Amino acid sequence: MSKKRQFETEAIRTQSETTQFSEHSVPLYLTSGFVFEDAEEMRASFAEEKQRDLYSRYSNPNVNEFVEKVCKMEGAEDGFAFASGMAAVFSTFATLLNAGDHVVSCSSVFGATHGLFTKYFPKWNIECSYFNIDEVDNLESLIQPNTKFVYAETPTNPGVDILDLEFLSAVCKKHNLLLVIDNCFATPYLQNPIKFGADLVIHSATKLMDGQGRVLGGVTVGKRELIREIYLFSRLTGPAMSPFNAWVLSKSLETLAIRADRHCDNALKLAEFLEKHPKVKWVKYPFLKSHPKHEVAKKQMRLGGNIVAFEVEGGLEGGRAFFDNIKLCSLSANLGDSRTIVTHPASTTHAKVEAQVKAAAGITDGMVRCSLGLEHIDDIIVDIEQALNN
Repeated sequence: MSKKRQFETEAIRTQSETTQFSEHSVPLYLTSGFVFEDAEEMRASFAEEKQRDLYSRYSNPNVNEFVEKVCKMEGAEDGFAFASGMAAVFSTFATLLNAGDHVVSCSSVFGATHGLFTKYFPKWNIECSYFNIDEVDNLESLIQPNTKFVYAETPTNPGVDILDLEFLSAVCKKHNLLLVIDNCFATPYLQNPIKFGADLVIHSATKLMDGQGRVLGGVTVGKRELIREIYLFSRLTGPAMSPFNAWVLSKSLETLAIRADRHCDNALKLAEFLEKHPKVKWVKYPFLKSHPKHEVAKKQMRLGGNIVAFEVEGGLEGGRAFFDNIKLCSLSANLGDSRTIVTHPASTTHAKVEAQVKAAAGITDGMVRCSLGLEHIDDIIVDIEQALNN
């Protein structure tokens, strides 16, 4: 019996079938459509009696390879790739929900996801109830007869809080609900929510999966019967990933493990430095012993990820002053890049979010989200330190 191959090997050796040219590196399939030998083959293909690519809005060899890699990494049965992370989030939700349904979600979610729950879903008579990160025991009290699924990010964006996946899964199984997890911050290398009971896992491939800030992409993986419904919805609505982006992302996954190791090592070292700095009020990083859910993070994550959250003194103006003094790191709303990025959520990504929602998500006026890149940690610390001191 052959031994299951390791993560790094699957990431590198999972490839589309070689063409007649016997290429070593998978080519780009930049085509919108595919041709058929005759009327019967075309009929059988569209009737799904024959499995093959029909049209790149449905599937494409480059996209198929990317999805297959993520499925193997996550331990998922099937998946579908999207043009962006938010396309994956919306399409997954829209597939699962009908008018009159209800969702229970952690309040610490990405701002655009919060916008779906509060601005657009109410138009379709879909309601959402939030539980706070420190009140997860209240989760069961929010479940209604029309609740369809529980949704959460872990680690959360941008507060880097941790939710216990086994606990969430137990509650969902007790009430016969689906568990949908955004695994973007951890990546499949650091965490596999399906092992802890998640039914569907969503990623913004734009982040660490790409790792160099080049392309947009999203992917949802999980149970085959659920992915089948997501595929049918997406086949009609058209949020498909482009072949070029899939080709880039598939190549990027080959180096995910080695990149993530460096990202996490840099993040832990910066977090340890910040804990001792007099102008930093608090620091959150899952693999710091001071993190409230440190033991949970160690149970379900390989390493702590590349995101460090901390609060500088001086509130909103202190945060802005810190940013104005940054010299090496990039000021950007993206994350998971090879370059270290700092973001001030209160004045940028979450500026339009209600004050009580920001508070529930742990976003303070002086909070900074730092996405650690691959530069030498000494240079990163020098830049962060001078910005704090000035």
